[in-house]
Amino acid sequence: MPADAIKPGELASLAPSIRRLTAFNAGTMTGPGTNTWILGEKELAVLDPGPASPRHVRNIVDQAPGEVRWILATHTHLDHSPGAALLAELTGAPLIGPPPPPDVRQDPSFRPAVQPEDGQEFDLGGFALRAVHTPGHASNHFCWWHAPQGVLFTGDHIMQGSTVVIAPPDGDMSAYMASLTRLLDLPIRAMAPGHGRWIDRPEQEIRGLIAHREKREEKVVSAMNALGPAVLEAILARVYDDVPERLHPVAALSLEAHLLKLEREGRARRDGTSWRLADGAPQ
Repeated sequence: MPADAIKPGELASLAPSIRRLTAFNAGTMTGPGTNTWILGEKELAVLDPGPASPRHVRNIVDQAPGEVRWILATHTHLDHSPGAALLAELTGAPLIGPPPPPDVRQDPSFRPAVQPEDGQEFDLGGFALRAVHTPGHASNHFCWWHAPQGVLFTGDHIMQGSTVVIAPPDGDMSAYMASLTRLLDLPIRAMAPGHGRWIDRPEQEIRGLIAHREKREEKVVSAMNALGPAVLEAILARVYDDVPERLHPVAALSLEAHLLKLEREGRARRDGTSWRLADGAPQ
């Protein structure tokens, strides 16, 4: 495992031709800040330029060890892609990534020259990245696979140190679980997340996230079985009794995603503002 301590604004080399520069946007939702990944040697690709922060974008240009030739994004949430337009102005590099879906949490300024397709490979000078569509956290989310080094750049699909918020309507728990399972088919040696430190036990991390979501879903079913018809807030208090109350507004988003997944599977029903288990659903 590489030595790894996150210091926003300081360039950290974590693997050959893979460097991390963390933005100055630490917070409840962003952890130590958004990780921008600078890839390559003389010709560089910048992945997830971060928020619309002139300071961070200037840092990218000043600390990049070569010419920025490509700008990529994992998705278009406001802490990941708005810096792309600023960086493109400074470097002239084209934008590669998914366009924003119609959702208020998305970045309308991200206008890619190239929209990736699942499985598409991009030749970026001395290396290639493969686009891996991983919807769930966002419908347009892509991980980027560096096959020669076995490194997966996970954006917000997998974050070190915390679970990912799934916020409907664009966020989808069924899609998220399927996307996690799909990654088990890749020979990943390490993961470079959009927030937090380098992850050197990828399979353990992925399986742990799947187990965590499944356990949380079991608590949702158990809560509805105990409560009968109940509003989301009542279910939330039982399902997230292990989470500080100050985080419950965020947890409510993922709870709604779990409930919508159960509804789609025929295991839960919605009656106005109340939720209950569907008749005959396993409890």
